[in-house]
Amino acid sequence: MPRFAANLTMMFTEHAFLDRFAAAADAGFRAVEFLFPYEHPPEAIGERLRRHGLTQALFNLPPGDWAAGERGIAALPGRFADLEAGVETGLRYAEATGVGRLHLMAGLAEPQDPAAREAYRRAVAWTAERLGGAGLDLVLEPINARNMPGYFLNDFGTAAALIAELGLPNLKLQFDLYHCQILHGDVTMRLRQLMPIIGHVQTASVPERHEPGSGEMNDAHLFAELDRLGYDGFVGCEYNPRAGTTEGLGWFSPYRQEAAR
Repeated sequence: MPRFAANLTMMFTEHAFLDRFAAAADAGFRAVEFLFPYEHPPEAIGERLRRHGLTQALFNLPPGDWAAGERGIAALPGRFADLEAGVETGLRYAEATGVGRLHLMAGLAEPQDPAAREAYRRAVAWTAERLGGAGLDLVLEPINARNMPGYFLNDFGTAAALIAELGLPNLKLQFDLYHCQILHGDVTMRLRQLMPIIGHVQTASVPERHEPGSGEMNDAHLFAELDRLGYDGFVGCEYNPRAGTTEGLGWFSPYRQEAAR
């Protein structure tokens, strides 16, 4: 059975951020993820996780100046020193939270720009090696242009090719079912083909990014396929609740009941 992680950036936003850990635990989640923890001290995040018996599944390394529109800096030439500093910051939060994997955002750049391609390859290789020394995985996520226009890494095949080229054991794919359906379709076959390199999975309905089961994909089938393929990682619930987080958790009830047995 999939192990679901509530995404606290998008779910339980009826509460202040640090109070969302309790809300997720009360709803039956045993793991959480979020985009960024950096507005709060690492010790505060770690304390909430321990208090509520939660596992930290994932968070993103610092993305540059998010408020100014940056969506990662890995593919931006001339920003390697900023990336190095961000990775060290992320590692402090990783130590406090016990997370096992971090996501590196590529940034907004032209995918065919040679300078961007070289900057990204260098950033990914260095970051994976640095995280590997701390016992952590690095994951790369292709993101669709509807949600993030101009994002550098916008193709699952490109991500898989880079992972194969670098051949680093802790470098893996972050497979978001929602992004895959929008970018490519044929999600089940891509899961089967890419499972050996998948380090994290996320989900949301297509096209509106609401609760699983409320859109065009057969989400229950995909969750069962993850089981069939032997995936034992987390499935991050990175969706926008349609009308309140708790009110929309009907899809989660059978999984919560099974986990409680």
